[in-house]
Amino acid sequence: MGLLFKEYVKPGCLLGIWETSEDFITLYSDLNLSEDEVHTLNSFGNYSRKLEWLTVRSLLNDLVGRKVKIHYNGKRKPFLNDEKFNISISHSKRLTSVILSREHRVGIDMEHMSGKITGLSEKFLSSEEESAISKEREKYHIYLYWCAKEALYKICDMQNLNFKKDIIIDPFEPRDNGTFTGRVIKSGVNEEFQLEYFRYGDYLIVWCCK
Repeated sequence: MGLLFKEYVKPGCLLGIWETSEDFITLYSDLNLSEDEVHTLNSFGNYSRKLEWLTVRSLLNDLVGRKVKIHYNGKRKPFLNDEKFNISISHSKRLTSVILSREHRVGIDMEHMSGKITGLSEKFLSSEEESAISKEREKYHIYLYWCAKEALYKICDMQNLNFKKDIIIDPFEPRDNGTFTGRVIKSGVNEEFQLEYFRYGDYLIVWCCK
């Protein structure tokens, strides 16, 4: 199916979503990979991991309008070879999402809401966050918290962030789309972020730009 969504979700912040329906050969043939990129691709033993890797590059090329190359810093944070864009990447099942910006830091997380996340919530939610969970939309609300904390972890580019103690999400009412705030508090840093989200079928996408 290819590109599903391409939109400036905020001034200077472009978000894209790709649904993988192509096979390996189709994706590979459409990309002009360098020798070292081919070597990296061949290093993945898992077929689905290869598809994810190819899909990210197809989506990024579409968003930027030219061939780009992804590199990673020492903290495994991705950036483009010309360093003109900040990027964040997320995969889940058939979908891949990327958000990029020249001017802003970015973070994104996307999840297919099929897992038993309710039984894991105590590992990443504070007692205050647990008490704020909607009883009517419990599973969905917990996924929102999880995606938000993942997005904040990515945008901050800090090592050893504890999801339960260092990333705090303020109370909010879960809807199919909307905004809420979160904070990262660690080692003298106390920074607030606005997060935005929407549903796409059984998928949830949460992002932030700052």
